[in-house]
Amino acid sequence: MTGLPTAPDIPGARHVHSGKVRDLYERPDGALLMVASDRISAYDHVLEPGIPDKGEILTRMSLWWFEQVADLVPNHVLSTDVPDVVRGRAVVCERLAMYPVECVARGYLTGSGLIDYQRSGAVCGVALPPGLGEASRLDAPIFTPATKAELGEHDENVSYEHVVGAVGADAAERLRDLTIAVYERAERIARERGIILADTKLEFGARSDGTIVLADEVLTPDSSRFWPADEYVPGQVQESYDKQVVRNWLTHESGWDRTSDEPPPRLSDAVVDKTRQRYVEAYERLTGERF
Repeated sequence: MTGLPTAPDIPGARHVHSGKVRDLYERPDGALLMVASDRISAYDHVLEPGIPDKGEILTRMSLWWFEQVADLVPNHVLSTDVPDVVRGRAVVCERLAMYPVECVARGYLTGSGLIDYQRSGAVCGVALPPGLGEASRLDAPIFTPATKAELGEHDENVSYEHVVGAVGADAAERLRDLTIAVYERAERIARERGIILADTKLEFGARSDGTIVLADEVLTPDSSRFWPADEYVPGQVQESYDKQVVRNWLTHESGWDRTSDEPPPRLSDAVVDKTRQRYVEAYERLTGERF
């Protein structure tokens, strides 16, 4: 099985979209085929090479998490019976009207949330107590939405009021409540397995009857920050089960200037291997299954 660096031709399905990591196909019955490649992105760039087995790990992990939160919110998966060329890394899913917002829940302060806090004392308009720093645990998780960026563009943190303006007050409230509920459930499950879920990004869509549905991927190392609980030390950057390995290498070791127009350098073999190892370890610790 190749890593699918580009969208493969799939008999009986029409390729309609390629994102940073996933490829989307339309089936004759109107359903969608969502394929997770081995591509990896960081700082809004798709990097080379990909991470071996990453697409399959993300797909398996999402399916596992969908089951863990099925009583909180329905999900978009219709079937895992997919063509052989993408078996293990694809699902058949519902066509939904996707909400134009990234629904982010944070239980810890890091990344762009920390930058916002250091600048304004708040994240996405949510005021936080003074004196917090890198990896500080928040008293309660907060909803910190972001815009959905096109490939090559940057996601931008926005206020809850922005979400209300984009989707309406009722939908905004429901998206916020569902995001926090899913995060709290997942945070508890992860903690029981020795992993801290620092934050996560969720995507939702609506059925024709207005039902809100959890879509895309869920609670994977691509959409979440996972930290080893036994190594957690507030005030410093944490070791991570997610693609922070790649971000750290790009920022501190590669020599690449994020503010330049130059594309990122090719990932080293050591970074690729370590990233794959962390993805596999996260999957196995969370699910209790061998990859």
